[in-house]
Amino acid sequence: MELELGYGNGVQRFVVKDKNLTDVLVPNAVQAKLKGEEEVRRALLEPIGAPPLRELVHPGEKIVVVTSDITRPMPTSKVMPALLDELYAAGVRTEDITLVFALGNHRKHTEQEHRQLAGERAWKEITCVDSDPTDCVRLGTTKSGTPVDIFRLVAQADRRICLGNIEYHFFAGYSAGAKAIMPGVSSRDAIDFNHRMMTHPFSCTGRLDDNPVRMDIEEAAKFCGVDYIVNVVLDEHKEIIFAVAGDVTKAHRAGCRFLDGIYRKPIANRSDIVIASPGGAPKDINLYQAQKALDNAKHAVKKGGIIILVGSCKEGLGEKIFETWMLEAKHPGDLIRRVETSFGYGGHKAAAIALVLEDADIYLVSDLDPGLVRSIFLTPFSTVQDALDAALRKTGENAQIIVMPYAGSTVPECRQDAVSP
Repeated sequence: MELELGYGNGVQRFVVKDKNLTDVLVPNAVQAKLKGEEEVRRALLEPIGAPPLRELVHPGEKIVVVTSDITRPMPTSKVMPALLDELYAAGVRTEDITLVFALGNHRKHTEQEHRQLAGERAWKEITCVDSDPTDCVRLGTTKSGTPVDIFRLVAQADRRICLGNIEYHFFAGYSAGAKAIMPGVSSRDAIDFNHRMMTHPFSCTGRLDDNPVRMDIEEAAKFCGVDYIVNVVLDEHKEIIFAVAGDVTKAHRAGCRFLDGIYRKPIANRSDIVIASPGGAPKDINLYQAQKALDNAKHAVKKGGIIILVGSCKEGLGEKIFETWMLEAKHPGDLIRRVETSFGYGGHKAAAIALVLEDADIYLVSDLDPGLVRSIFLTPFSTVQDALDAALRKTGENAQIIVMPYAGSTVPECRQDAVSP
């Protein structure tokens, strides 16, 4: 069978024998009844695990709405009109509402970026500010030892409403929910401490209730309290196709279940070879971006198998700290030990690649210099067919193969995997 995968602005074609091909994993089709702001208004009318927001908040209360920064696709501007209408219906004054952009460890926004993210109405009606990881209140310490340092404005508010878009996260399980608080408006020390747990085997994509990173996030949020969330699920065009509102945990879990219905893909068995593409540009513009596809592919490959990662990476490795960590390591294990002792953004994705290498070989089909690829512990190829032929020589002519054309968003779930790793 001839197949093709997105590669940069084009495609790569290759042939797989029918006897080898066990599955091609693509997202399930979904028909959204409502979209955009209409879907947000529906969710606010049908809250999960909480009363309607207008019954929860009261006039005179200081309210913060915590939302994502510019590095995330959260469409805050499409959520705020419905949310503001709900708050105003409760008698809340505009001067008592502040929209806080959760920076985590990221840079501050420009005024124009604030305006773009908030949308014209929110920008004109309420105060919009960035969080400040250097101005936090210590509220306690989690069972895992993470300091709960929350941005002062958020910690001291009467009510906290958190926004977010729900997608898979490679060590917190899913984004959104309480993640707006930790790491969103936490101190750098708190974030680093929490994220060091990413090397735990349960800290992985699509895992929630026993995921140590997610458990720590939700415990930290309880110290200050989250009164309400409005979370959304986006389609490939970044359009809202589903929204949930209400309790920080119950509503979030409902959103996660919806996401699973589209992107979680059951497989009967892990395969000897997994061929995974992020889907082409811009998702494969560099290795830092393409890593997400690799992390999902690891759930479909047998121990000792081969993942063929297909991504142009025309702009190189893609992130300075990531590049530094990858090039400085003498062995993949160095990266894992490094992230456990000195977590750093960028470096965490280098450690994630090292964790995959513990169980599988990685063949990289890219435009990168072969010498560079070898220096970062991967095996270089220029075409998928060459990589596949090499993989079959190693694994045998009867090897089973899974293909993931949109590996950045599809998450394999093997029925035969044990509950514990």
